[in-house]
Amino acid sequence: MAGIVLVNNILVPQPPIFRSLSSSSRSRSTRTLVMVKASGEPSTKTSEDFVFTAPPGFKPPEPQRFAVKPGKLFDVLGASIGLLFRFGTGVFVNGYSASFVSKEEIPADQYALRIGGITVKESAKIGPRPEKPIEIYEFEGCPFCRKVREMVAVLDLDILYYPCPRGSPNFRPKVKQMGGKQQFPYMVDPNTGVSMYESDGIIKYLSEKYGDGTVPLSLSLGALTAITAGFAMIGRAGKGNLYTPAKLPPKPLELWAYEGSPFCKLVREVLVELELPHIQRSCARGSPKRQELLEKAGHFQVPYLEDPNTGVNMFESAEIVEYLKQTYAA
Repeated sequence: MAGIVLVNNILVPQPPIFRSLSSSSRSRSTRTLVMVKASGEPSTKTSEDFVFTAPPGFKPPEPQRFAVKPGKLFDVLGASIGLLFRFGTGVFVNGYSASFVSKEEIPADQYALRIGGITVKESAKIGPRPEKPIEIYEFEGCPFCRKVREMVAVLDLDILYYPCPRGSPNFRPKVKQMGGKQQFPYMVDPNTGVSMYESDGIIKYLSEKYGDGTVPLSLSLGALTAITAGFAMIGRAGKGNLYTPAKLPPKPLELWAYEGSPFCKLVREVLVELELPHIQRSCARGSPKRQELLEKAGHFQVPYLEDPNTGVNMFESAEIVEYLKQTYAA
């Protein structure tokens, strides 16, 4: 059952996926959800009113490999600029290796990089896996948050992201409740009980706990790392920073993606702006989860969205963006 939280004298929803800090002190009979709109005036709805369905006439698009929807080329190019400034960090899993093999060596139902008549077998070194998804509170337009997301891709970790764009009513206040200040990124590891601020500290912790203890050079350059992470935002300046009023779903969405993909970045921007919690299934180059997605969907391509609130599963970044806006924007 959903609960409510008082923030700046406004009641905001806290669905059951969000851990309560003081649930014992709240009335368990309360069933009222309050959605905060741009005007600042709350509109009251009961939990039964929030029934999420796919947009009328919606049909998931067929995946189109390396295709860019008309009118979206500059968006993709802008999202790609970060790869240059960040030297491709977040594209490859730790210990990535690739080798050319004959196409007969890898069956058609096994993932491999296939371009024309060339087949490339990829692998990487995967460290210990957390039993529960690590939770990270952050937002897309923050360079320090980008550093952590790059390390997540390098380590091939699945993360439960709680977006905290500026002006958002739910998770920004919760970070201050938990840690004492609104600073991002903020990590909570339910597997160990560790919670912490500071991007460099989070990167070091993740590397030691779920990797081999090494941090890529591009994430070890101190101020230079932060500066280049900031420059990486130039092509999409302002995107993924500010809250767009939205309806909060009862279950987190699932996104198969990785930090180095410009198509994934475009989807992440909207997830953040709408403050939609989501589990990101990391699948950078070398990730064994590429095979998992191939088996699940019959095709590997990212981003791939699974929405347990509506039952929709879909490829294609531009269509995912439109779906999210139509389904969750207030």
